[in-house]
Amino acid sequence: MKKLFARFLGRLVKILGEEQEITLQPDSQQEIKQDSSPKIEEEILVPAAKKSYRTVPKKKESSRRKKNKDGDIIVQDPRDIRDVMELMEVPFVALSKNRTEPIIYISPDGNSKVKISRHSEHYLASIYDWDIILFVASKLQEFLNSKKADIPPRTLIVPRHELFKAISKHGGKTTSNEIEAALNRLRSTLIETTIHNEDYRYKGGFGFLDSWGYTERKDIKEFRITLSEWLYAITCRKGSLLKVHPEYFKITSGVKRFLYRTARKHVGTQNPTWEFSIEKLYEKSGSEREFKKFKHDLRKSVQDNDIYGYLMEWVEKEGNTSVRFINMRKFSKEALSPPTDSGVRGAWNSEPT
Repeated sequence: MKKLFARFLGRLVKILGEEQEITLQPDSQQEIKQDSSPKIEEEILVPAAKKSYRTVPKKKESSRRKKNKDGDIIVQDPRDIRDVMELMEVPFVALSKNRTEPIIYISPDGNSKVKISRHSEHYLASIYDWDIILFVASKLQEFLNSKKADIPPRTLIVPRHELFKAISKHGGKTTSNEIEAALNRLRSTLIETTIHNEDYRYKGGFGFLDSWGYTERKDIKEFRITLSEWLYAITCRKGSLLKVHPEYFKITSGVKRFLYRTARKHVGTQNPTWEFSIEKLYEKSGSEREFKKFKHDLRKSVQDNDIYGYLMEWVEKEGNTSVRFINMRKFSKEALSPPTDSGVRGAWNSEPT
């Protein structure tokens, strides 16, 4: 616990130096609601030195909007990137970039079934390719918040530079090729599932995308992305999206990305802690590695303990091993409050899930 507390203190300054996230508990129906009244210029805190902070004005979003013939294209604030909550619960994407074997998942109660397979010319869509879906989902959210129409378009046109910036990619030919390859994998990966498809309305095999295109002329560099009907329906459902911190896109490990999404889904910003057995995490990850090797990777990730907003503990108790996720904001309040008779750790005990 002393090591955990030391890690916490080392990262607290960074957390306090950023604008507080305005996200709600994962199951809140208010997740997609935003104030539609005119926004005034805000101030955010940024570190100026170790002993003080300075304030800088936050840029107005209205000055960065761009029109497009298919409707308003709203430039995305990196802090407003969102994930699809229902698809954070079970494995829909590979943790590695070159997986060829299908992902097959059946929940313990047998109600949720997922089979993800690939086209012979492509790898499975990976958790890195999913960055594009996060961006598109966020664009749909912005469209809904802008109240331009009751139903957002299933096809979005987005400026190339905006997509690169949102998912922390640098410009250039190499990045463009990587994005195009990712779009191909998202389109060619085949999905068979009961999730948001209980009545089997969506049949015949479908992907994350129906199509995509890229246009580059002298003054235009933009992607045209069309979601599949299945993914579009999930994304547009009220309360279906969950805000993701921009630091997520800097995570290079597939396992750590999975751990962040798990923590974000189950701990969120409201719960103090959540705990999963390593067997459960293996099942939820859809990893193709042997359990022994996955356990090694998992333990190394927990020891690194560097996913934004959460601390992790490797818990071994009565022959069982689990990982405990701890909300850093909740932990900071507990750590900085007067000690109780039971001590600081007592507030974080929970049974493995």
